[in-house]
Amino acid sequence: MSGLNRFDGTRALVTGAASGIGRATVQRLAAEGAQIFAVDLDAAGLASLEGMHTRVVDVSSETEVVDAVAAAAQVLGGLDVLVNVAGIHRTTPIDSLRVEDLTRLFEVNTVGPAIFCREALRHLPDHTGVIVNVTSSSAAHGNPYMSAYSASKGALLSFSLALAAEVVHRGIRVVPVSPGTVATPLVAGVSSDLDMSYYSRIRSFMGAADPEQIAGTIAFAASPDAAYLTGAEIRVDGGSHV
Repeated sequence: MSGLNRFDGTRALVTGAASGIGRATVQRLAAEGAQIFAVDLDAAGLASLEGMHTRVVDVSSETEVVDAVAAAAQVLGGLDVLVNVAGIHRTTPIDSLRVEDLTRLFEVNTVGPAIFCREALRHLPDHTGVIVNVTSSSAAHGNPYMSAYSASKGALLSFSLALAAEVVHRGIRVVPVSPGTVATPLVAGVSSDLDMSYYSRIRSFMGAADPEQIAGTIAFAASPDAAYLTGAEIRVDGGSHV
């Protein structure tokens, strides 16, 4: 861990906190002094987080999202930081793409984070409030068999940039962070008999990122060290697309 204390007194709501990037993020922020309200659909994963407030939430349910943000603000006494990590991944070749695939990916990867932002902005303080939305390098780079996933993450990226412009007058920062390949259960759970040779050509020489490496970037983006950063994507892909 960093040994820094950039988040002393900071109240943070983090989605997708039970595993992968989300889990690494709550651990990093807590290590730097933040009070955490962690949400995820995985009750068992949340139960293993010690010293944090947790809540099982389906991010595709508007009612559950609204209730979760209200609960976080009440339990923590307010909110300073929102980090949207929760997401799902599916390979969707165009010849077998279903409306259900598009709908589900957008519900979880775009609509859920957008509603979290809407609700959190009722509590985030002017001049110091921060939103970090985890998008993907796929949001701006074409990857085969990921048209639906890429579209959902591209929509979140565009949403984040537009939202940053909308709330800049309040001094609230919105920063999209776009990881490349990360060694998480989300990626490990994607199996396919498709020709994936394209991905060997864009694989980073640094290998897949550890969740902690992405969490470090998220922590920077949410911290006072990034006080002049808003409305700009941070791509963390080990140089895959240079």
